[in-house]
Formats: sequence, structure tokens, C-alpha cells
Amino acid sequence: MEQIPPNLDKIIQEAEQGETIQITQQGKQTAVILSHAEYEKLLKKTPNFWESVERFRQEYDIEAADINPDEIFASGRDKSSERKVIF
Repeated sequence: MEQIPPNLDKIIQEAEQGETIQITQQGKQTAVILSHAEYEKLLKKTPNFWESVERFRQEYDIEAADINPDEIFASGRDKSSERKVIF
């Protein structure tokens, strides 16, 4: 077991202030010291697309915005049944 570095308190303070400390052994990165807040951010699960849509629907009342989707997206897509395709 290796000895605790004499400047460990300083390293911990730097991590608490948001500094990320990389530890290397023989020139190879082996570990990282970071604040608990940063660690918690890494642990949080990123929501998938559908979870994000559901959260958006809960946060914003779309009906209250008085938006007509047919009007907004009317020019966005060609609704004709035949389209000429050139290869």
C-alpha cells in the first residue's frame, strides 16, 4: 500500500472547488479525483427521447399556447402521392 501524499488536503480542496485531478502512474492515467457534486452529475441517468417528451408535456401546456400544428407544418411536407425520383 502506498503512502498518502502530504498534499492530500490541498488536492481535496481543489476537487471541492470544481478542479478535476488526474492521477497517473508511469505516465498512464489511472484515476480521477472530482467533487462529489460532479460525481453525482455523472451518476444521473440521461432520459431517453420518450421520457424527455413526457417531461416536456408536463412542464409546458401546449394547448394554452394556441398553436395550430396543421398551420405550422403545412408547408413542411409534400403530400402528393407521386414524386419523381432521379437516380
